[in-house]
Formats: sequence, structure tokens, C-alpha cells
Amino acid sequence: MQNKTQQSFEKPQPIKRIAIFDFDGTVISGQSGFLFAKYLLNRRLSSFTRTIKLAWWGIRYKLHLPYRQEESRELVVGALMPFSVEFSDAVMHDFHREILENLYRPQALLEVERRQNEGCCALLVSATFEPIAELAAKKLGVDGFLATKMQVDSNDHYTSKVDGPVIEGAQKLLSATKWCDEHFGVGNWEIAYAYGDHYSDGTLLEAAKVPCAVCPGPTLAKLAKKSGWTILNW
Repeated sequence: MQNKTQQSFEKPQPIKRIAIFDFDGTVISGQSGFLFAKYLLNRRLSSFTRTIKLAWWGIRYKLHLPYRQEESRELVVGALMPFSVEFSDAVMHDFHREILENLYRPQALLEVERRQNEGCCALLVSATFEPIAELAAKKLGVDGFLATKMQVDSNDHYTSKVDGPVIEGAQKLLSATKWCDEHFGVGNWEIAYAYGDHYSDGTLLEAAKVPCAVCPGPTLAKLAKKSGWTILNW
């Protein structure tokens, strides 16, 4: 009887509030994939032909023409196949230090801190590569991150293939949902805030209590205005 009485007075667990941040174009003012391809070309680690192919992928992406998400990652990391994972990761770390460090939006850093002070769990979700996202997560001080993982072969070299899903578009919400379920339990969390810059972030933004379109492109800006979402010009 005593146990039943005690159980009846137990308070329900509070719902954990999540603030999810996109990276490219949201946290930083630029696209890390294209910048990294340019960086590899400048360091003579990639070819001009490979860069042109990546540019063509970018045109299709921008114009909403058919494209395959894995293709751009395969083109970029494919240039690093001759090198060890250790060397390739070091190149990504150099890229973050030399290029991306200068592109972080001060408002994004403040927004992460603000949401954490409210008690939110801050989560970074990005299609960029894991070694880059790991450094970005440290820079931002977020509680976790999800990014695109590349396959590693038996010789400890990256292959040109993606290991698992590309964390892009609707996959951002799917991966974030899985992460939150594992960390907080099914039904014990909610997306309080979501931040994105591209129309492909629409699925993630729609799932948030407060969707925030950051410096949105034309398609997302139109959707944000129609839906009454917050528009942030960082």
C-alpha cells in the first residue's frame, strides 16, 4: 500500500526542450562543402575537374533540379582517398581553423548560449563531415552534434562512400529524433526551437515550437512568411 501511495505522488518527468541548429548558412555565413572543395583545390589535393563536377551539383541543388545527396560528399572526400584518415582529418582541422573560424555568426554563438541558459539541450545537425562538425560543436559549446560520416576502408583511408545517411533535408529531423529518443527517452522531449536557412530545412522547422529561418533563401523566406515563422537576419 505504501509503495502505491508513494507512486501516486511521484511527479512526472519534465519534458526536455531541444534547440536544434543547422550549420551551413545558419551558424556560419557560407557553405562548408563548397568552401572545403575550394580549399582542397588550393592545397592541390583535389583536381579542377572534380571541383567543376561539384559546382554542377551545387547548381542543381540551388535550382531544385534532381540531385543525389551523397554525390557532393563523395566528390569532396574522394579527393582524400589516397591519404590516411589521420592526414585527411588533419586537413579538415586546418580548414576549420583557417577558413571556418572566420565565418561564425556572433548571433549564432549568443543564441546557443541563450537557449542553454533557458535549460534547452542544444544540438547541432549538419550535412558537413564529422571531423568538421566535431570542431564546430566545440566552438559553439553545444550538447551534441549529428553530421555526415564517411566510410573507412581496411587501410584506414576514407572511401568515397557515405557511411549511413547524409544529415540533410528531412533526414535532419529523423536523425535528431533518434538521438533525442536515445538520450531522453521516447516522449520525454520536444523541439522547442529550430534554426535553418534553406528550404530543405522546412521539415525540421515545422517540427519546432518556434521555427526560425536564418537569413533564408527565397523559397524558405516565402514559406516562413506564409507560416508565420520567425525570420532572423543574422
